[in-house]
Amino acid sequence: MTPAFRFADIRGTRLAWNSTGRGRPAVWAHGMSANAYLQESGGQFDWRPVSSGGHRLIRYDARGHGRSDGGRTPAEYTWPELALDLLALLDDVGVDDPVDAIGSSMGTATILTAALDRPRRFRRLVLTTPPTIWETRRAQVPIRESTAVFVERRGVRALERLSVDAPASPALADARRFVNPIAVSSARYPAVLRGSAVSDLPAAERLSAVGHPTLILAWTGDETHPVSSAEALAAALPNADVRVAATPTELATWSGLTRDFLA
Repeated sequence: MTPAFRFADIRGTRLAWNSTGRGRPAVWAHGMSANAYLQESGGQFDWRPVSSGGHRLIRYDARGHGRSDGGRTPAEYTWPELALDLLALLDDVGVDDPVDAIGSSMGTATILTAALDRPRRFRRLVLTTPPTIWETRRAQVPIRESTAVFVERRGVRALERLSVDAPASPALADARRFVNPIAVSSARYPAVLRGSAVSDLPAAERLSAVGHPTLILAWTGDETHPVSSAEALAAALPNADVRVAATPTELATWSGLTRDFLA
């Protein structure tokens, strides 16, 4: 049973969050268009072993997503702003110890940006499905803009109907659903897309300052979350290990790998 959500008033908005388990604090930062549980309910991930294995796992809906509030300006949804939201949320919910952090795509970028800004806030990082970065990021700008224009004209439900009902990666062949619903309103989603379009990670030289033990988890065949991003991050971060899943069996190991890495 999903615990009730609480709300934190931070940085001019209201973020929804809950927590499961007891022990060392950890936080889960979901991907763009999702919410705190959508990727788990769809069969992409399962973080229950983390919360049952000695962690208090905080899940939250990012600004503008799910139950959380948000405005309609792209600047609110850039990765640096989302990182500030994460840091403020951790302060608001009373987490004093360095936290372990697990992210996916936008959430991975949020965590890395936050760890670079306030390294002592974090202990260990698990970065799943890193998004396009640097050279591969540039191609996303016109795609995000055209999608934003489409949503302004037709809405998110029309965009969902255009989605191909097929796994984004061979590793997701056994997922409960291949296309998740968009957990952002039609009014906000164009701003979310445009904020994403102008976002990128700092250069590799700056990321080398992130010395936390880091586990990078990628899957094959997904152009918006390419293995090349995982490899580039592994090369940039001084204390990182990367694993790549090409099958559902390999993907199923991620829960245990994460639990053990954070133990």
